[in-house]
Amino acid sequence: MGEAVLYDRHNVVVVIPALNEALRIRGVVEGALAHCDRVIVIDDGSDDGTAECITDLPVTLLRHAVRQGKGASLRDGFAEALRMGAAAVLTMDGDGQHLAEDIPRLIDAGNHHPQCIVVGARLRKRAQQPTYRRLANEFGDWGIAWGCGYRIADTQSGQRLYPAPVAALGDVPGEDFVYEAQILISAARRLGMGVVSVPIESRYAGAGAVEKFRKSHFRPLQDLWRITSHVVVQVWTYGHVIREYRRTRAHPPVIHDPTGEFR
Repeated sequence: MGEAVLYDRHNVVVVIPALNEALRIRGVVEGALAHCDRVIVIDDGSDDGTAECITDLPVTLLRHAVRQGKGASLRDGFAEALRMGAAAVLTMDGDGQHLAEDIPRLIDAGNHHPQCIVVGARLRKRAQQPTYRRLANEFGDWGIAWGCGYRIADTQSGQRLYPAPVAALGDVPGEDFVYEAQILISAARRLGMGVVSVPIESRYAGAGAVEKFRKSHFRPLQDLWRITSHVVVQVWTYGHVIREYRRTRAHPPVIHDPTGEFR
């Protein structure tokens, strides 16, 4: 294998799936542009003027005439980023939940762990996360880890850095949020990729929240059931269920936190 490519603002492309994000999309894109030269926004059939909010910004805008789901948006964004020659693809949601200021931290983690997907894990200020969401995320972490063969901090986060070989993976099944779960499993099983988590803030609407966020597209019961049932099939397909469970529990989450912000 050749020498690992160092990631920087010039070779990391930001991909932002967007569905009815007129409230925050402009600020999200401007923040991303401050840290990476190239940004791709996929407008997934929005009807609130999302695309019109950013038409004057130097971004690549892809538009779906009708809603196709987050999985389809990510696939299209990955394909476009790879056409641009991306060494890695950094995803973030269009609702403002992810801070662009964390982009350099994810890139730094990717350079320290070149054979890993980097996840922005919502480990800081977790009290802001609704209890039902935290419990749903923890359950998702448990199941997806079983499919990957190692534990992961915050498998549900959409702020991630994918090395180009992961973004180029074909035949990754699943749509919407299931796709984000499956790509972790596929990268682990097919490419031998690990996952490292970088602590980021939990930012949600609710009592005491200063910033406004639109209602989440994630439906905890319905989407978690879809993710869980999908992962269960994967686990059984790979076989050696008990052995794989024990192996998974023996590999704790890897946290990249050089400044010691997270304890």
